[in-house]
Amino acid sequence: MDRTGGADADAGTGAPAAAPRFRRRRELGAASARSLLLTVLGEFVLPAGEPVWTAAFLEALGLLGVEEKAVRQALARSATEGWLAGERHGRRTAWRLTSAGERLLTDGTERIYGFGLPGGDWDGRWLLVLATVPETNRKLRHLLRTRLSWNGLGNLSPGVWVSPHPEREPEVREVLAEIGVADTSTLFVGSLGDLGEARRVARQAWNLDEIELAYEDFLDAVRALRPADEPGTFAAHARLVQEWRRFPFLDPALPAELLPDDWSGSQAFALFHERHGAWRPVADRRWKAMNAG
Repeated sequence: MDRTGGADADAGTGAPAAAPRFRRRRELGAASARSLLLTVLGEFVLPAGEPVWTAAFLEALGLLGVEEKAVRQALARSATEGWLAGERHGRRTAWRLTSAGERLLTDGTERIYGFGLPGGDWDGRWLLVLATVPETNRKLRHLLRTRLSWNGLGNLSPGVWVSPHPEREPEVREVLAEIGVADTSTLFVGSLGDLGEARRVARQAWNLDEIELAYEDFLDAVRALRPADEPGTFAAHARLVQEWRRFPFLDPALPAELLPDDWSGSQAFALFHERHGAWRPVADRRWKAMNAG
């Protein structure tokens, strides 16, 4: 879905039309041509392991409302960054994933499809990270926040980060070392009061209301997609995966004990996998037809 205001392909006919839009209670970033290309690469190109003609990318992303010029620019940028390699065949170009591109997409795919699976019982332990960066070093502060958030930690107060997943301690230590703050950071693992206090800490460290609103937007948009043919199903399936991709980075995957009752994330997880299972075979068939010849 192009949230920049461009036309999406109608899910039923494949013709340009207004697609279901998110209410955008908060800005979550636009789906650029490059982002949509990554979705197509991860969902269709990586599993097939075959070269892809430029024309297939033009048709596939065209169904998602991306103009030809933007598709070509996204392909060129991906090649420059070392994810794709093009090979000329007369006047045509076939694209293959590089080893770096395969690693990138494999890691992303594992995170996307592993996200939301039921975890074991929570033992009540927390990982607490004390990591401070001078106010004057804004670049390092931003890097610290970005990397710890990506690893699912919440910011409880300035310099204090928490996670109910203490098993992530090794990867957090690695992050702190990579950005050069390991020597000035301290990590603890332990319990935190009763369940009521743990829930309060979770709400303070993460904006669960905004995360839940994002899930509700996802539910509304996906329920509005009713593809009626193969091109429409391909477009709907790509939109489904594109929108789901953001949740492993947005949602820290807290234990059920720390979440509000009737958490919308559970409904979104069920809907994603139900629609993915229903649409994937048709979308795969359409992708193969687009790349034939």
